[in-house]
Amino acid sequence: MSDSDLQIAGDIIEVPHLLPPPREHPATVAEFVGLARSVAADRSQWEHLVRYDATARWYHRLRTGPGYEVWLLSWVPGQGSGPHDHGRSSGVLTVLEGMLTERTERGRRVFGTGTQRVFAPGYVHQVVNDALEPSVSLHIYYPGLSEMRMHSAAHCEARTQLVR
Repeated sequence: MSDSDLQIAGDIIEVPHLLPPPREHPATVAEFVGLARSVAADRSQWEHLVRYDATARWYHRLRTGPGYEVWLLSWVPGQGSGPHDHGRSSGVLTVLEGMLTERTERGRRVFGTGTQRVFAPGYVHQVVNDALEPSVSLHIYYPGLSEMRMHSAAHCEARTQLVR
């Protein structure tokens, strides 16, 4: 029997036992990026929760799943994270409103609304709102964020790039 001898009669979609079951939660980088895009697109999930605090960065855990967390953060002009990494967590950062600047040892990039950054465990960066308007961002961590190690500013000094 050759491959050309095999024929499927009818609609393959009608044979559900041959299809993988849909996943309830993301498990790959692409699926986490897709989750971030989905949350970003549905402003009703997050817009009413946003608060701005001039004394400290505001954050709110939006949801959790098996091994991951989704955080919503606001940034008034001048607020920043300081140079840090996320320990053993990987992440997806998505700018929901405004602009944020990311500084690393490789340079500086300005992220506008809709920009996403995927990062691996141990990635050192600093995020700051250098703009004149407030910003809002979404952060997904897998596994959930258990540590945020601070680093010296030398890790995040370099040239500038604009990303749109």
